Amino acid sequence: MTCFNPRKFVSGALALSLACSVTPAIAQVGKNQATEKLAAARAKAVEEATAKLTPAQAKTLERWSYALAVNAATWGGPLVIMYALRNNDAVGAKIKAAPNSLWRMENITTPSIAEEEGYVLPNDSVLYGFGFLDLRQEPVVLSLPDSEGRYYMVESVDMWTNAFAYPAGVTAGYNGGKFAYVGPDWKGQLPSDLKRIDAPTPWVLIQPRVHMPNPGELTAARKVLSEIKVQGLSEYLGKPALPAPKYDYPAPHFVNPKLPVSDLDFHDPLQFWDILSAAMNENPPPKAEVEALVPMFKPLGLELGKQWDRSKVDPIVLKAMERAAKEQPSTMNTLPFGRLTNGWFIPPPSIGDPKTDYKIRAVVARVGLTANTPKEAVYLDGMLGSDGERLTGAKRYTMTFQKVPPYHKPSFWALRMFDATNSYPVPNPLNRYVLGSDSQGMKYNSDGSLTVYLQADNPGKDKEANWLPAPRGPFLVILGTYAPGEALIESLSNPEAYVPPPAVLVEGVGARALQ
Repeated sequence: MTCFNPRKFVSGALALSLACSVTPAIAQVGKNQATEKLAAARAKAVEEATAKLTPAQAKTLERWSYALAVNAATWGGPLVIMYALRNNDAVGAKIKAAPNSLWRMENITTPSIAEEEGYVLPNDSVLYGFGFLDLRQEPVVLSLPDSEGRYYMVESVDMWTNAFAYPAGVTAGYNGGKFAYVGPDWKGQLPSDLKRIDAPTPWVLIQPRVHMPNPGELTAARKVLSEIKVQGLSEYLGKPALPAPKYDYPAPHFVNPKLPVSDLDFHDPLQFWDILSAAMNENPPPKAEVEALVPMFKPLGLELGKQWDRSKVDPIVLKAMERAAKEQPSTMNTLPFGRLTNGWFIPPPSIGDPKTDYKIRAVVARVGLTANTPKEAVYLDGMLGSDGERLTGAKRYTMTFQKVPPYHKPSFWALRMFDATNSYPVPNPLNRYVLGSDSQGMKYNSDGSLTVYLQADNPGKDKEANWLPAPRGPFLVILGTYAPGEALIESLSNPEAYVPPPAVLVEGVGARALQ
C-alpha cells in the first residue's frame, strides 16, 4: 500500500543510549550480555510456572494466551506505530516539528533527497507537510488559505490511524477557512468564526499535501503550504500562548532505527506492551471498544487506566505475549488483503477509515501508514507484468490506458516509478519520476488511448515523451489519483467499475538483460 509512508527516521534516543564513554563494540557486548541475562531469567520464570501445572494445562495456557495476545496486538499495533512516529516527529531527541507546529517540505523528493532523508514511496506531484497536535490543554486552530484553484488537502488522523476529517480536499473544497481541532475532554466555547472538528483522541496528526504540477510552480505551491498554519486557541484569541508541556515519553528502542517505525523491531519485544498500555491510557479507544473489547485483554494484564506491569503477568502468558509482539510486524506484512487485478494490487474500500476492521487497520498501518480514505485519494500498486512475474528493468513493458483514471479537477492522476529494492524514485537522464495528467507533451493514440513505456532504456525520441524510466532491477509503479472519480472509488469493491491496464511484456526481449 502506498501514500506517505513514515520516513526511515533514526531514533535519537537509541543513538544517545549508545553514545557512552566506552567503545561501541564494548557497549554492544554489554547490551548482548544484558539481553542474554534477561532471556535466561524469563526462561527460568517460565520453567517455574510450568512446574506448577500439568503439561496439558501449561501448553493450553500458552496457546490460548498467544491467540489472545495476537488479537490484542492486531488491535493495538497501529496505536504503537503512531506512538513511535510521534516520538520521531515531535517529542523525541531529533524531531521534525514540535507539537502544535508544522514541518513543510521545500521541494519534491528527488532520488538523492529520498535516500538522504529516508522518504519511501514519495508522491512527486505534491509538497508535503505534517505535524502532531496535542489537544489536551486547549483546541488547536488550523488556518487554511484560498488556494485560488490549486488542489490541496489536509488529512487528519487520530492515534488509532483513522482518517477522521479533511478540512481541505475534494469534499471541503480549496477556499480555505479557520478550523479548531477539539480534544475529547475540552468543555469550553469556541469563537463563532471557527469551524469545530471533534478529534477522537487527545493527540492527532495532520498532513497537508499541495499540488505542484511542475517545477515552474514550486513558488506558488510553497506559498499555499506556508499559509497552512496552526496555533493554540489562546494565541489565536490574542492571549499569551499556554506554556508548552514537558514531554518525557519513553522512547521506543529498535534493533534497526533506520527502518520505518512501522517495523516495530523492538530490542525487547515486551516494550510493545509497555507502549500500548501507556498510549491507550492517554488516547483511549472508542467507548464501545472500552466496554466490549478491552476487558477481553485483562488476562494479559492490559486494563484501561492502569499501566501494564510485566512483573504481575504469569510468566507463561508473558512468553506468549513476547512471541506475539515479535511476530506482529511480519504477520501484518504478509497477511493477504485487497485483491490483484491485471497485476495491480487493489486496496479494500475500508482503507483510511476501517473503523472496526482491525485486520485492515493493522495491515495498512504496517505497510501504508496514514493512508487516505478512497473519497480523497486512491492508490493502486503495480507489481506484476503480463507474464505473471514481478516487474523488472531486465524486461520492457507497455501499459495502454483505454481510459485514464477519472478525477475531479483541479486534482490530478499520476503514475510513479520506484526502485523495488529501496522504495525510492529512480535516477534517470530525464529526471522524470512520474507521468500523468500534469505531464506536458505526452502522445495519445489515434483512438484516444494512452500508451506508457516502462523500461530502463530510452525507447527512442518518438516515444520518449511517454517513457517512465525504470531501474535495471526490480521495480514497482503506483497509480495515484487525488479527488478520484466515482468509477475509481467504486472499483475498490466492484472490479468492473474501472480496470487498470496490465503491464504488457514486450515480445522479443523476454527476460533478456539490458546492457
